[in-house]
Amino acid sequence: MIRANNRHTIGALLGVGLAALLIWGLDDKRQEAEDELHKTYYHNEGKVFGTYYNIRYEATEDLKDSIHAAFEAFDASLSMFNPHSILSAINDNRDTTTNAFFEAMWAEAEDVYTLSGGAFDITVAPLVNYWGFGRKEKMPKADPSQKGREIDSIRRFVGFDKVELIDHRVYKSDPRVQIDGGAVAKGQACDVIAELLRQNGCENYLVDIGGEVVAKGKNAKGAPWHIGITKPNINNEGAQEELQEILEVTDIAMATSGNYRNFYYDGDVRRSHTIDPRTGYPVQHSVLSATVISSRCMRSDALATACMVLGKEEALAMIEQARDAACLLIVAQGDSLVTVVSEKWKERINGLTD
Repeated sequence: MIRANNRHTIGALLGVGLAALLIWGLDDKRQEAEDELHKTYYHNEGKVFGTYYNIRYEATEDLKDSIHAAFEAFDASLSMFNPHSILSAINDNRDTTTNAFFEAMWAEAEDVYTLSGGAFDITVAPLVNYWGFGRKEKMPKADPSQKGREIDSIRRFVGFDKVELIDHRVYKSDPRVQIDGGAVAKGQACDVIAELLRQNGCENYLVDIGGEVVAKGKNAKGAPWHIGITKPNINNEGAQEELQEILEVTDIAMATSGNYRNFYYDGDVRRSHTIDPRTGYPVQHSVLSATVISSRCMRSDALATACMVLGKEEALAMIEQARDAACLLIVAQGDSLVTVVSEKWKERINGLTD
């Protein structure tokens, strides 16, 4: 009888336990259903990293405070303009250790440096400064006949092969080596915010930081997100911007690089801000804009910059070799603009419209 009672008691307890689990499961489902009913689309916008951001997302609450905190943490790691950042400490040869943000940037930069044959190089900063496009003023120059000699002198401390990251510390072969994460940072920041949104249960969002974009799911109308690619304006300065393409996208990481905005004339020569680290000179070719989609916005950002350095044929070859990427190039052809896409572009982009 004792054993029988024990069996009845255990059975009763198991029944209670299963009932409790069932109730808890139903409560969880009810809570999920209530959360879905209370979701709305939020829009956060402002200025960050010297550019503007627009973030739209469907959530149960406004996440602007968390977004701002993520921006501040990212800035403290990779900003060239924050004197207290990890990147600034490395450039100033102060003792510091790297963090996850910095090391993710470094890994991507190293990969694209190799993939592009050195066309993408985060140690290009001294050359960028020399040509007047960096955070420092132009370096004093001698007469034009000495320009080549000056550039060759600077190139001695430019090159990804002159730095190493070992046990959370960056080591330089020359203390004059400077790191510029600007060609990766906006894209990486998009990835950081997109991950924050995912962790907060967001399934539909668009993160746009200075034109670099991560899009997921649908917009507030239940349709794909619309993203415009600006038409390069090379002959009519100050004219209102037009769009070369409008894309309907979802589940995409995209970045655009161009050399038609930031430039000046050096005598009769037009100098763009895109510097080829292999030669030390601003690029001179027909590619005016490169838009790249890939697995991460940080990667898209780096690959787009590499495309601008390489030019049309080499850029298309690199993108095909990358395998996880596709690109759209806007190329000057006489007085006209021509759009050139890689083989995988139309596979990755749906709803392409003019």
